[in-house]
Amino acid sequence: MTQSPPILYFAPSTCARVTLTALEEIGEPFETRLIAFMAGEHRRPAYLAVNPSGKVPALDTGSGVVTQNGSILLYLARTRPDAGLLPLTGEPLQESAIVSALFRFSSDLHPLVTRFVLPGMMLCSNDAAPQVREKAEELLLQQLHPIDAQLDAQPWVLGGNWSILDSYLAWIWFRITGAGFDHGIFPAIATHYERAGERPSARAALAHEKRAMAELVRRGLSFTPPRLKTEN
Repeated sequence: MTQSPPILYFAPSTCARVTLTALEEIGEPFETRLIAFMAGEHRRPAYLAVNPSGKVPALDTGSGVVTQNGSILLYLARTRPDAGLLPLTGEPLQESAIVSALFRFSSDLHPLVTRFVLPGMMLCSNDAAPQVREKAEELLLQQLHPIDAQLDAQPWVLGGNWSILDSYLAWIWFRITGAGFDHGIFPAIATHYERAGERPSARAALAHEKRAMAELVRRGLSFTPPRLKTEN
């Protein structure tokens, strides 16, 4: 019996863009399901049955659901090694370094992105949001500095070859610069972002998002982050 294509639950502009890019790199059929956060679809029982945390992405493989972006990317890299998503060799120490780099994006940088872009999300009021954003910016500068230096000496995060980590970094850069982070501070990352966006898989992922955004606009469910009091 032919297995159904995997289903990716996603929302535009979220880190699900990285998973979309990975699936496009693999080049096999897959389906998408748009989760409209402004409609509360991420908190409805139907989606919580897929991902109890109510977040995206989630990947229904047909044999089970994988959640958390890092876990999904590892699953895809291991089940589709020919796609070259991650250079997993099977050697424990080498693989641990690759997984560590993935966790650096998903666990160190990603939470800072949220605090910089949406500082009031975890607060009862927006009064402290400027301070949260300022601290997030400070830590982003600290985290991104060595990455910029690394990319000044090599084209991709892991060296001479592209990996899905490059898509993750590109998404991080997209989110923070779109929210006002100075793109001139780290010129090597800015150049890397342009280079990563030229891949056909990246363009295909953006096409998925464009269609999803049009659907959200049609339904009156597009979202614009609130402006902080300190902004003019």
